[in-house]
Amino acid sequence: MNRHPAKPGPGQESVWDYPRPPRVEPSLEHVVLRFNGKVIADTRDSVRVLETSHPPTYYLPRDAFSAGVLTPVNGHSFCEYKGLASYLSIVVGDRRADAVAWHYPHPEAGFESLAGRVAVYPGRLDECTVDGELVRAQPGDFYGGWITDRIVGPFKGAPGTLGW
Repeated sequence: MNRHPAKPGPGQESVWDYPRPPRVEPSLEHVVLRFNGKVIADTRDSVRVLETSHPPTYYLPRDAFSAGVLTPVNGHSFCEYKGLASYLSIVVGDRRADAVAWHYPHPEAGFESLAGRVAVYPGRLDECTVDGELVRAQPGDFYGGWITDRIVGPFKGAPGTLGW
């Protein structure tokens, strides 16, 4: 797979210009999540985590989600930068998406702004949009990056890229 960064056009960002360790930045973009025919979150108060070779991951305030759609599940993962993540399922009506969301109850220093916020795997919901644009999921089944026309890669996550 080609690891040579694409040149960003006007108004675009290259994921290869993002830092490592990652940076957290506030976003006023309009983020909407849909599942099972319902809007389950709608906010202009998100933060983006930006990390080299990854599309941004958006973290939304927990209270941006409709009441009762987030359900805790067993399982954790550890990020060397952000700390211990806990997972959540999303339940709307008769449909459930297990471990589709995660949060950091006690984020590490430098990532405190993630406290009280939830991220989702965009490819596991019906639809995620940023300022009206349909989000494309980061390749692979581990990372939760959000690809829009604003972002250029190539992106880590597809087969053959895990060593990047």
